[in-house]
Amino acid sequence: MTLGEPPMRYRNVLAWSRLERGLGVSLPAEYKEIVDGYAPVEINGHLHLMHPATRRWNLAEKIRSTSEAWSQVEWDEDEPEGDPRESLGVSELSFGDADGLIPIASTNRGETIFYAPKGGQGAGTLFVENGEGEFSEYSMGFAEWLWRWLKGEEVTGPGGSGQKSSHLAGIRCR
Repeated sequence: MTLGEPPMRYRNVLAWSRLERGLGVSLPAEYKEIVDGYAPVEINGHLHLMHPATRRWNLAEKIRSTSEAWSQVEWDEDEPEGDPRESLGVSELSFGDADGLIPIASTNRGETIFYAPKGGQGAGTLFVENGEGEFSEYSMGFAEWLWRWLKGEEVTGPGGSGQKSSHLAGIRCR
C-alpha cells in the first residue's frame, strides 16, 4: 500500500505550535509529519485527516468541536466496551487536553481516532471509538496504525478496517 509522494501543501510550524499550546501537549511527531504531508485529505473514501493550517477541514476546530461533543456524554455505571478510563487510570474522562483523549482523525463511518498522551504508560496510545460507543485501545503510533488500517487489519475495533480488498489506497485531497 502506498499513499504516494506527500504534496506537503500546508506545512506550518506556527499552526502546530498554536494547536499544541491550546491542548497543553505536543502531538506525536509521526502524526504531524503524515498530516503535514497529506492533509486535508480523505483516504480510501473513509478516513479524514485535517490540518491545523487550513480554513476548511481545520484540525484545531475539529478537535475543539469533537471534544465538546464527547464532553457532553454522560458516562453511567454501564461502562462502554473498552472504557478508556480504566486503561488511563482516571475516574472521569476528559477530551481535548493532555489528561484525556484528543480526537485526531475520523471516518465517514462514525469512527473517531483519539490520541491519549498519558496512555501506554505515559508514552501515548491510540483509542478508536467505533461509532457506537465502543472503544478499542491500540498501543502503537499513528503511522503504524494507519499502515495497518490501509492493509485492511482490524484497527477500528472488531470488524473495522480501512478496506475490504487489497487495492491501493485512494487519496482525495481537500
